[in-house]
Amino acid sequence: MDTSYELISLRTLVGDVLNEAFESHPNIFVIDSDLAGSTTSDKFQEKHPEHFIETGIAEQNAMSIATGIAKEGGIPFYVNFAIFATGTVWTQLRQACYPNANVKILATHPGMDGGFDGATHHANEDIALTRAIPNLQVLVPANPDELRAAVLYAADHEGPVYIRCSRDVVPNLPMAQPYEVGSAVVDADTGSDFAIVYEGTAGDLARKSFAACEERGRHGVLLNVRSVKPLDAELIRSIAGRVECMVTIENHSVIGGLGGAVAEAVCELLSHAPLHRVGVEDVFTESGPSDRVKEKYGLNVENVLAKLGF
Repeated sequence: MDTSYELISLRTLVGDVLNEAFESHPNIFVIDSDLAGSTTSDKFQEKHPEHFIETGIAEQNAMSIATGIAKEGGIPFYVNFAIFATGTVWTQLRQACYPNANVKILATHPGMDGGFDGATHHANEDIALTRAIPNLQVLVPANPDELRAAVLYAADHEGPVYIRCSRDVVPNLPMAQPYEVGSAVVDADTGSDFAIVYEGTAGDLARKSFAACEERGRHGVLLNVRSVKPLDAELIRSIAGRVECMVTIENHSVIGGLGGAVAEAVCELLSHAPLHRVGVEDVFTESGPSDRVKEKYGLNVENVLAKLGF
């Protein structure tokens, strides 16, 4: 697999994508909690100040405002760091999902993408927190096209949606196939030795790990899970039934995230490939450059290969 692609932070596109979505959905409102410059939602503020709401550092209030806007017929996008947009507001988000309110959460800095901000800002639990809430869909775009498609889908969809957007870099590659929530994408299928299943913010590591497997003469499947909920359980079960081993890669805790979702999908099969998980173990991560922090906590090619037994 070629790994000479360019890299991009999807966070840098957030404001532009919201501006694009506003063209076809003029009832979009963006709510911020004093981080518009970091999430780039300030680009939306510049163009549509009358549809931009600044709450300051009052996240629970911001989530409640989003629910109120939804009940009045608007399409609110609450844009914030993932730890604040899921953990800090969890009760308010759950209450919004209970009546299936039309709220949208667009979160940057997921997992360890916050780097130097450390454990207080690392969102290694956001997938677990969101996929456990009924009615809430959880989308994890892996490239710019998927981010645009996810935001447009969320604007069209009637009901709550959580979009996990990388702050760290991901492969700047075109979308492999038309965007469909609940449908995973096979990036490569060259054999049945193994399968690597990844969520979008771990795309670069997944591709480099796949290439490293090929260099060792192993051939397998690379699967991009674009939505953790709904999950493409049928495709995952099909792959689990024909490969020799599987590994999930996620910029998240191994508890309750993508690895847990995949395990739930295959656990009722009479037989399936052994499943291993690469992600943060049951610890709080620490401050540092995001690439070095991820390396320390297991998000590296060597760990993927070790999990696969290669």
